[in-house]
Amino acid sequence: MLFSISIDVAVPRRNAMALILSTCIFSNSAFAVPSVGLLEYIDTFDGYSFKYPKNWIQVRGAGADIFFRDPFVLDENLSVEFSSPSSSRYNSVQDLGPPEEAGKKVLKQYLTEFMSTRLGVRRESNILSTSSRMADDGRTYYQVEVNIKSYANNNELAVMPQDRVVRLEWDRRYLSVLGVENSRLYELRLQTPENVFVEEENELRQVMDSFRVNKVNA
Repeated sequence: MLFSISIDVAVPRRNAMALILSTCIFSNSAFAVPSVGLLEYIDTFDGYSFKYPKNWIQVRGAGADIFFRDPFVLDENLSVEFSSPSSSRYNSVQDLGPPEEAGKKVLKQYLTEFMSTRLGVRRESNILSTSSRMADDGRTYYQVEVNIKSYANNNELAVMPQDRVVRLEWDRRYLSVLGVENSRLYELRLQTPENVFVEEENELRQVMDSFRVNKVNA
């Protein structure tokens, strides 16, 4: 059974002008929207829980087990995925190696998913941080943060090099939290534009820190 409950979590309000600007359909920039708190999502069937911004909406059929996104900043979202114990059985998150090794695997997975066949597309990526923490449930979680930038030519079919101008398509922060329970590897994923992350960092870190994996009764 899946259900959500409200939790009163105080978070800073952002500049109200961001809300006005983010609703302008002619704007190409992403703006943070003032937050009104966090809700908690609990999946008792699959064994995980996390908090998410109250104004985010659930999107079904997105490929992940659960998927939420910001209704105004469409590039900002979170999802949860987990492995199948029939293919790989995990005893602890340390099965991935140290956090640094886990970070390399996470980045490789992101780059594989974002692989493009378009001409002139180039991706730049960096692992910003990797860490390990012991949560209040006694379990160890890994946290990985990466930055990925996508560049593309404005006219990839142009013959002359001067006609192929490289431009930045997007610049995003990806944050992953990894945990193990029920012989599964769970991953909470957060995606946000870098300029929005600067404004929402405190809240997004609350989301990361809230992620828990739970024992499922057989």
